[in-house]
Amino acid sequence: MSGKIKIRSEHLEGAEISWFAPICNGDTDFLGEMPNEYKSSWDNASKILLTADKLGYRNILCPSSYQVGQDTMSFVSAVAPLTEQINLLAAVRCGEIHPPMLARAIATIDHILKGRLTINIISSNLPGTDLDSPSRYQRSREVINILKQAWTQDEINFKGDFYDIKLPSEPVKPYQQNGGPLLYFGGYSPAGVDLCAEHCDVYLMWPETMPRLGELMQNMSDKAAEYGRTVDFGLRIHMIVRETEEEARAWARKLMSKLEVEKGKEIRERALDAKSYGVSRQAEMRNISDDDGFVEPNLWTGIGRARSGCGAALVGNPQQILEKLKAYQAMGIRSFIFSGYPHLQECELFAKHVLPHLKTVSLPQEQGRIPSAPPLTPLAAGERR
Repeated sequence: MSGKIKIRSEHLEGAEISWFAPICNGDTDFLGEMPNEYKSSWDNASKILLTADKLGYRNILCPSSYQVGQDTMSFVSAVAPLTEQINLLAAVRCGEIHPPMLARAIATIDHILKGRLTINIISSNLPGTDLDSPSRYQRSREVINILKQAWTQDEINFKGDFYDIKLPSEPVKPYQQNGGPLLYFGGYSPAGVDLCAEHCDVYLMWPETMPRLGELMQNMSDKAAEYGRTVDFGLRIHMIVRETEEEARAWARKLMSKLEVEKGKEIRERALDAKSYGVSRQAEMRNISDDDGFVEPNLWTGIGRARSGCGAALVGNPQQILEKLKAYQAMGIRSFIFSGYPHLQECELFAKHVLPHLKTVSLPQEQGRIPSAPPLTPLAAGERR
């Protein structure tokens, strides 16, 4: 590592605490099973999102998956006017939508939310296609360039490997006038790191040991510095918190109690990003964990046996979870995206046991700008503003 990790919101007090809307299936009581009541549906996913809104979470990830999911932008647009205070983090799979039309769609939703929209840039293959990694990231780079031109200039004038576009941009100005919504990004290959360093605001990591997270952060910090930029750092991780550590570990064992090895393999391999470098790093972490699946105190890798991508959870009592989160914050992590099984139950348990003890913020749109809005407060049951 070459020096101090530089952070976009270095002096921001607190962290963005976010939850997860399971619009791509994955909600269950037992990993490897998919009860009908938890399958990807408007009713289940919107209930979780609106609950997170009322409990005081600052943002919520709405993911993207063709095989098992609802359409992300349609879902976000429908739920947006029902929300009161939470930001929405919409996953955008670059290349799915013609970029000027995507810029218009994002601007439309940003106005519905009055600036509470954030975007998760996804560079995975589109369904039925198989581009190599450098090509996928080049396509994403071009999409981002076109979005930024559409949001900040009077004309889109872009020529690249994938797009050659020249047209007025007047119809697509977002509510957020300072460059549009924040861009969140996750990727580990050199091409992905370079893309994030040049264009994105928040670098999302999957769970790893703290030394390995530190290496990822230093690498990104150094690369962003080459572009004269800094980024914020985020961690996407699952959560199991109970009043005692014993209860939390018991729930983790229960989650895995019905998983068959072949079923777990099938689930892991059906994702469009199943062969990515990031997924292979999650597998490496499972391989070095102890017999109970823990790779370091309170970091449990068992979940990765039944899903591709984010494959570990924080498991412990409220004090243990708080100490772990404070340690992550001390490293420079400013954004956390949590989830659990089943999602609604775990959303409520984290809000009960941990969330009241954390100072939560929304990440600022501009470097160094601290949000001036008053802190969000959970609503009592049945209360509405």
